[in-house]
Amino acid sequence: MRLDIRIPIGVMFVVIGALLVLAGGGLGAGTVAGLDAGVVDIGWGLVMGAFGAIMLALAGAARRGRSA
Repeated sequence: MRLDIRIPIGVMFVVIGALLVLAGGGLGAGTVAGLDAGVVDIGWGLVMGAFGAIMLALAGAARRGRSA
């Protein structure tokens, strides 16, 4: 069995993205260069979560293609 690096990378990005979304939802005060920090956290959390989901989907597709 060969290690597919996309699986741990995908899991890491999904977890960190979820943490950013949760942290962004809990932050009400604080600004970063005129932007609300919560909005920035939520936005990047969604981007990181989407990237992680894409990596996991690619790993799953490769695994299904290899076993057939």
